[in-house]
Amino acid sequence: MTYREALVLGEKVLKTANIEDAKNDAWLLLAMACKIDHTYYFVHMDEEMQADQVKEYEGILRKRGEHVPLQYITGEQEFMGMTFHVNSNVLIPRQDTETLVEEALHRVTSGMKVLDMCTGSGCVLISILEKCKGTTGVGVDVSKQALIVAKENARMYNVPAEFERSDLFENIAEKFDMIVSNPPYIRSDEIPTLMPEVCEFEPLLALDGKEDGLFFYRRIVAESKEHLTDGGWLLFEIGCDQGQEVSDMMRYAGFSNVSVIKDLARNDRVVCGQL
Repeated sequence: MTYREALVLGEKVLKTANIEDAKNDAWLLLAMACKIDHTYYFVHMDEEMQADQVKEYEGILRKRGEHVPLQYITGEQEFMGMTFHVNSNVLIPRQDTETLVEEALHRVTSGMKVLDMCTGSGCVLISILEKCKGTTGVGVDVSKQALIVAKENARMYNVPAEFERSDLFENIAEKFDMIVSNPPYIRSDEIPTLMPEVCEFEPLLALDGKEDGLFFYRRIVAESKEHLTDGGWLLFEIGCDQGQEVSDMMRYAGFSNVSVIKDLARNDRVVCGQL
């Protein structure tokens, strides 16, 4: 099988499996299996692939055809112009979440200490610390497996971050100048309706916001006040239909300067407020 034939086959297999971006995914999997780039491909496209390359490509192509997320196959995802390690123990970083980081960067200054609640891969906290030098932070998650990934990403970028296992604020005693969180916010009954890549492969712990999707917002808003310095900021990523409820929740709890920020698609995406 030549590289060209492999690419055509891959696109056909993925289209048959109803993979949304079959052409792009087929290329990325071929590049991964054969350790090649576009330049190599165009020079050598009609040459025969090695047997081990064919075997590797067919194996990961089969996985993608079963709707295993591309990022779990390649083991990485771009976020905020950085590359993060990911696996099935963490939510895949999404462009929507960059809005949360950008809003945090508008408010954070050197010397601040940041808490990232439900840190997952650590991408939010690590991005903040990497782009605002002089800040330090702690990321917490209930999943020990997620924290292994977060620590690996923090080592890769050499940022001053610590990671601890905690069920929300359970093991947190100190105060922070900013708390950021992308908590589970999908209503339980909605999860089975999501695309297979999400509902069948991403960790349920990182998705399920309980009956109305607001369970974790209620707890974090209520408990965060004991862990914020005077004037400290609380920032959430939210579902696109949760802006009013979460902002009302924060105002009722005594936060000021509460606002709802839209993402690039003009959907409500972040709620922030100041203690």
